[in-house]
Amino acid sequence: MASNRHLGRIIALQTLYEQDFRREAGDERSDLDEILSRNISRYKDMVDDTDFIDRLVHGVSDKANTLNERLQPVAPEWPIDQIARMDRIVLHIGLYELLFEDDVPPKVVINEAVELAKAFGGENSSKFINGVLGTVLRQLEEIKPKAKKAVKKSAKAKK
Repeated sequence: MASNRHLGRIIALQTLYEQDFRREAGDERSDLDEILSRNISRYKDMVDDTDFIDRLVHGVSDKANTLNERLQPVAPEWPIDQIARMDRIVLHIGLYELLFEDDVPPKVVINEAVELAKAFGGENSSKFINGVLGTVLRQLEEIKPKAKKAVKKSAKAKK
């Protein structure tokens, strides 16, 4: 299953990269579902969890603005539109999984993103991806104890 998910992330990355490239090139005929279907069909004998890929691709695409808003403060010296396309998409996938997918441990998400960056990004991409997603994870971990305390406080107030 794990290696299947790794391949799924690669397919998602390819799909989102093509969509982003075609959109930037002004290709109005670009259809995300068609791109995704074509990319999945290339690996149909090796991939089982197409629901994961579909959820990942559509989730990243649908929440791109939210993901950008979350990323920008973490990497303020790198405006989102100046981050290399591949790095930006890997960050989007990793951040989407950290925020919206509960079935993958956060450290696995970051490791997968780093591996994608090593395979498809530039020379320093993996370090950049690791740093940004690691910072987001630390922020999320700081929020959890505060949220638990607020819930406990609210429950006591109701008694």
